[in-house]
Formats: sequence, C-alpha cells, structure tokens
Amino acid sequence: MLTVYTSPESLYCAKLRVGLRHKRLDWQETEPSDGCGSEDYQARVPSGTLPALLDGDLLLADSEAILEYLDEQYPEPALLPGTPAERAQARERARFHDTRLEPALRAFFPYVKPEQQHADALPRLCDMLNLRLDQFGRLLELSPVLWGKGLTIGDCGFPITFAWIDVFSHPLSLDVVWPEPVTAYRTWLAEQPAVEAELAAYRPHMMDWVNGRGVL
Repeated sequence: MLTVYTSPESLYCAKLRVGLRHKRLDWQETEPSDGCGSEDYQARVPSGTLPALLDGDLLLADSEAILEYLDEQYPEPALLPGTPAERAQARERARFHDTRLEPALRAFFPYVKPEQQHADALPRLCDMLNLRLDQFGRLLELSPVLWGKGLTIGDCGFPITFAWIDVFSHPLSLDVVWPEPVTAYRTWLAEQPAVEAELAAYRPHMMDWVNGRGVL
C-alpha cells in the first residue's frame, strides 16, 4: 500500500488526495512524528516539504511530481489526457495553479489573525488575486474542451484553493471577482466524485485551522 506523509490542513496534501481518489488507489497517511522541519524527516525528504510519497523503496516529494509518477505507475484512470497538446495544456494549468494562483492566495495567510484583518496590504493583495483569477479565466477560454473531458493533473489543486478563497473572503473583506469561465469551471469541478469526496473530508480540517487562529 502507498504511504503518504501529510498534514491535515495542507493544501498540497489535499491536492494530492484528489488525484489519489480519482485513480481509486489505496493509501495510508502519516504525519512526520516531529514535523516536516525535523532532522529525521529532512534526512529522508531533503526539501522538508509535504506531501511525500513512499511506494516500496521510492520516496518522492512534491505533489506534482507524485501525481505524474502515479499516473505512469497506475495508468487507469488517467490523470493526463491522450494527446501531446492536451497533456501540455493540463500541465500548463497545473503550473498556473502552483506558481500563480496559489501564491496569490498564500499571501493572505499572514493576515488571518483578527488584529491583522484590516491591514493596509489587503486591497493590494486582493487586486493580485483578482488578476490571477482573470488570467486563469482567459487561460480556460483558450482550452475549453480540455477541462470538460475528465479530471486531469491540471485540475487537482484548484478546488482546494477556491475553498480557501471562500473562507478568507468575508473576514478579510475581500472583493473577489470570479470570471464567468472560472465560475463554470468551478461548478464542473465540484461535480467530479474525487473532488466532492476530498472537499467533504478536507473542510473540517480547514475550518479547525482557521477557527484556531480566530479567522471566523
């Protein structure tokens, strides 16, 4: 059985679980005993990041690398489309999530405590988030057929990031603008069984995290 090193509230661990659920794989989860910053964990995973996957003798970190590995090792159901162009577009969408949209969301995390929820930086950060959502909407318009065919590696991170945006929008008074293509894509994502199952399991951990910091 696959072993996955995770933490309950990690966005990228949830992203990986969307892929695991889609591929209907069996896995067990474990948290690093002394945290991912411990010497013991970093001796095994030099980057010190979560998630990490143990499959036999292979120990692999980074959600994207893990998902690519799983798709080659366990081909059905696929997470990468059939043609080179479609696979490239799926990877492009995955990179956009990890390097553009998710960092724009992550910029809000330092401001979740009540005393920080009216910080002067928040409008500027919201403008950047809206820019990324607008860019993503235009990216979706360039490949409208791809995301309707079935869940791909390019889709696994977005439902989790969208859920975090929802959680932060009210307490931080964010004026988030959802482009129509993104709204349609989000509706489609929510209908995917792997996404629905992961969000149902993940939301309690997400809410525990935000409530513990007085966000709501």
